[in-house]
Amino acid sequence: MYKNPAPTTNVIIFDKTGNKICLLKRNIEPHLGKLALPGGYVDYGEMIEQAAIREVKEETGLDIELSEILGVYSHPERNPSKHTISTVFIAKVIGGELTNSSEGKAFWLDVDKVTELAFDHNLILSHFKKWLENKTTSWSSK
Repeated sequence: MYKNPAPTTNVIIFDKTGNKICLLKRNIEPHLGKLALPGGYVDYGEMIEQAAIREVKEETGLDIELSEILGVYSHPERNPSKHTISTVFIAKVIGGELTNSSEGKAFWLDVDKVTELAFDHNLILSHFKKWLENKTTSWSSK
């Protein structure tokens, strides 16, 4: 039997001003109580884009439109639960209301005020800040 990494997705969601991103304060392990980008596992038979939109709706109540792929993050230790590979999207809100979920409390935070994030989301955020400057994507090893 093969032991393969699990596909996941994360999404950086802009607010209407373009200065804030949506984060979750996690209610579950791993990283209970820490801040993270919305996202989760891809279901069997589901395209990764569908998973990103579904996970954001479940975790935040927001309807989003994906605009870019920021990068792919695959370091074997990025998630302490198991080896995951995340495709990270950039999105904008097209509807819905910000709500909380069983996984965490969703809220907006100015991108420049974000400090310590769970998983490898600090690396993802640093790549996002570079993307804001020059609109280039990233590999997780950079």
